[in-house]
Amino acid sequence: MSAVKKIPLRKCAGCGEMKPKKEMVRVIKTENDEILIDMTGKKNGRGAYVCYSQECLEKAKKAKSLDRSLKAAVSEEIYDRLKKEFAENNG
Repeated sequence: MSAVKKIPLRKCAGCGEMKPKKEMVRVIKTENDEILIDMTGKKNGRGAYVCYSQECLEKAKKAKSLDRSLKAAVSEEIYDRLKKEFAENNG
């Protein structure tokens, strides 16, 4: 009898829905207070997740929920890089 593998869920900073970790993008704050996009989901640092959707990204930006989750200001450059990433994956 094989055990059912538990799927880790994370909350989207935009829509607030709980979704499987693999379906989301992780944004991290490193020890050096550097904000990075972690596509592997394995880098060290405080993380926040966003769905692969422009809509969720806009909501997160407007509500500053990524800033709050990471306890740091997220630059416009990070939002632009995420937008590009989403456009490439969805288009």
